[in-house]
Amino acid sequence: MSTSQFVVVGASAAGVSAAFALRRAGATGAVTIVDADPNLPYERPPLSKSELGGPAALRPLRPASDYADAGIELLLGSSVAEIEPGRAVHLADGTALQADHTVLTTGVRARRLTVPGADLDNVLVLRDAADSAALAARLTVGGPLVVVGGGFIGLELAAVALERGIRPTVVEMAPLPLLGVVDRPVAELVHRRHHERGVELVLGTTVERFVGHGAVEEVVLADGRRLPAATVVVGVGVEPRDELAVKAGLETDRAGIVVDCHGATSDPRVWAAGDIASQPHPALAQRGRIEHWDAALRHGEAVGASAAGVPTAYTDPPYAWSDQFGTTYQMLGRRHPGDTLVLREDSGPERLLAFWLRDGRLVAALGLDAGREIGALRRIVGAAPAVPAPLLADPATDLRRLAKELRAAG
Repeated sequence: MSTSQFVVVGASAAGVSAAFALRRAGATGAVTIVDADPNLPYERPPLSKSELGGPAALRPLRPASDYADAGIELLLGSSVAEIEPGRAVHLADGTALQADHTVLTTGVRARRLTVPGADLDNVLVLRDAADSAALAARLTVGGPLVVVGGGFIGLELAAVALERGIRPTVVEMAPLPLLGVVDRPVAELVHRRHHERGVELVLGTTVERFVGHGAVEEVVLADGRRLPAATVVVGVGVEPRDELAVKAGLETDRAGIVVDCHGATSDPRVWAAGDIASQPHPALAQRGRIEHWDAALRHGEAVGASAAGVPTAYTDPPYAWSDQFGTTYQMLGRRHPGDTLVLREDSGPERLLAFWLRDGRLVAALGLDAGREIGALRRIVGAAPAVPAPLLADPATDLRRLAKELRAAG
């Protein structure tokens, strides 16, 4: 295995992490990362935050010298047309790369609306550096800006727009933003925070069509309202980029490429990691995607080691964050329907702590402007200890001390 040749398809966080994990696990054969994006592999989270469109938004995952030092070849600006498991990865230009093992880290694409006018100019999505640059250019023109989708990405973009002097309108089909990710009391605090800062939130409806002559001029909603729009950003979820896997006959499902706990697909010569992987994980009620950047890094590392012959499972609790208005939401673990919400008694729109218990055990937590507390909980959320709800709700409880006590007892 150590002398096998590996091709990693996708210069994502998962792909880069997998490539370096291959080397650390003893792979001495050729390791090549291929991606159609011509940029040195970069972090995706800054693309939707205050750095949007600026030089800081393209924050390299690693310096270029790291790849050379590790003997990892980068083929950037090269599209993959087909994978031939156990033999080759075929590029769109006709080049064939020998690949005893292939690691697919192709990630996801932004879902687009299939409504009339969706192909008008200035109806944008945000997923990569090119999207970020296009949106930044539109923001320099000014408003009106309509953001379709009240998830983390949509709320981040609304905050960025306000920073740049544009009052955005966010359209969300649910009754509150983030509802489904968090429970109603937390979603109400998020809603209040954005509303108080000047974000217009149009809730409980969706887009019927976009109207304009060449470029978008109006968003027509299902309830009949019409919103003026010079720019629209659609943030209504993502879809797996699984075409290569489907063409190769690998097992897939609605979430992506089906893998086992080590990242192996239905073909033992092909692996998948990161957002593209439909994986089993202790935090999930059933196999599925974990779409966060931190999870992609960790899953990629585990899958890279496994592909090199060192079976490794990614079981850490998922961690995600979202920067909005100069402070950060941080979330650990995954809330399931039916979990018990415990909201810190002093929580408000500017600072909050929320916890979720399952059978009395701590399985997830979310904080705003509460980095020290969330940091203290990272180990115990994964261990899912039993915690009395009144202790969590009481602002006087020192969570760092509580975490130490629970770890010592566990």
